[in-house]
Amino acid sequence: MQPVTVYCRAPISLETPEVSVEVYLGPGLPGLSIVGLVETAVKESRDRVRAALRSSGFDMPDRRIVVNLAPADLPKSGGRYDLAIAIGILCASKQLPAAQLPYCEFLGELALSGQLRTIPASLPSAMAALRAGRSVIVPTACNNEAGLLRDPRVLTAASLGEVTAFLSGTSTLPVATTQPPASTAAQPDLRDVQGQALAKRALEIAATGRHHLLMSGPPGTGKSMLARRLPGLLPALADAERLETAAISSLRGMPATAWGERPFRTPHHSATAVALIGGCTEPRPGEVSLAHHGVLFLDELPEFNRQALEMLREPLETGQVSIARARGTVQFPARFQLVAAMNPCPCGYLGDPYRECRCNTEQIRRYQARISGPLLDRIDICVNMGRERIVLQPAPGDVPTTAEIRVRVQRAGARSQTRGTSANAELDSTSVRQWCWPDHAGLKLLEQAAARFCLSRRAIDRTLRVARSIADLADADTVLREHVAEALSFRSGVASL
Repeated sequence: MQPVTVYCRAPISLETPEVSVEVYLGPGLPGLSIVGLVETAVKESRDRVRAALRSSGFDMPDRRIVVNLAPADLPKSGGRYDLAIAIGILCASKQLPAAQLPYCEFLGELALSGQLRTIPASLPSAMAALRAGRSVIVPTACNNEAGLLRDPRVLTAASLGEVTAFLSGTSTLPVATTQPPASTAAQPDLRDVQGQALAKRALEIAATGRHHLLMSGPPGTGKSMLARRLPGLLPALADAERLETAAISSLRGMPATAWGERPFRTPHHSATAVALIGGCTEPRPGEVSLAHHGVLFLDELPEFNRQALEMLREPLETGQVSIARARGTVQFPARFQLVAAMNPCPCGYLGDPYRECRCNTEQIRRYQARISGPLLDRIDICVNMGRERIVLQPAPGDVPTTAEIRVRVQRAGARSQTRGTSANAELDSTSVRQWCWPDHAGLKLLEQAAARFCLSRRAIDRTLRVARSIADLADADTVLREHVAEALSFRSGVASL
């Protein structure tokens, strides 16, 4: 007899490649074998499928059953193929009509009772199925994720029996619908940070152009407090960006609890290169991808593994990360905004007027050398924060709040939208020359700084992008000398001329 084909998806990347579950019933000793580069969890589906079929009132065919998961060179893991295998066996044994199989995809892990359990990557799998022109059936437990698509072709089922009733035409399946969870956590306000006017200005510029930011200063100067208030200054995500960030979280099996909010990831400095970039045995997104369209905050930057920090250079430049394995290369989006904080020396008190630094010159040199020049060259804004006098009083009324600064950031961002460009930090070389080129005085100043401080071409371009953000905040059409001067003051190792 001819094999029956059922469609499923492998959670390898955001594209979730198609997997054809081919079921063949032939002569020979009764048994069920699964082939196609499958791992142990997939092989164990033999027992889960057999028990689920009998619990749902169906017969397990008393014949030789071969299940092939194609393509054969694509790794398959997990229990997400259980439902497709069970449907394939029922259709191959004529217990179920196969008319709907070319137009549907089936995702779900089977319990021994026939109930469907949740699976990771249900959202990107459903998105890929819709792009292929098919409907998709997911477990009811995945309703909140799959319902974000708001598409009538995304259906949910609680058990194998409900799916078989749908394929038989005796009942229908509910469409996945959900109300995106509203954020109940109050955003921290920038008024809570006393003083640090220069750092607040740098934060405002960084939010305007989505520039990378490094803050250096003694302990207790407010570096972490400022970093955690950056998401409150950023504009809201577009619908496409919301789906993309939710899909990346779904690949990691993380619920989309903060739907609509920009991600804010804060990995510990003990995180490995794999945790930051992604990978492991099978390609999976790391922290840089989980921070896509959001903020990646690295506190105590020099304490991170040097290899892990150097691997940030590619995503900082390209906005994506490539994970190469023996069976191929997978790419994940990683267009994040890096915010980092560090102490100026191992003890933390270099330059502090109130506490003496205990580090010698060699210790300071080794500590600061943990951040390589190429990585610093990719950071647009560097600000040194000093210790300020503590005033145990409420913030005065003239101190701007997060909401007030966000209005200025949005107004400046609107200028970028009228130019038809993306965030200033993401402008290409052609757009930099078109929109960020300064006036004659500003160009002269930039040339002097480049010659004096040996600025690279990348550093010059990034300085121009920051100057464009400063000009947008000033509601200026042209980048002027004062805008270039302020942008240069935020470059690492550059002093104002």
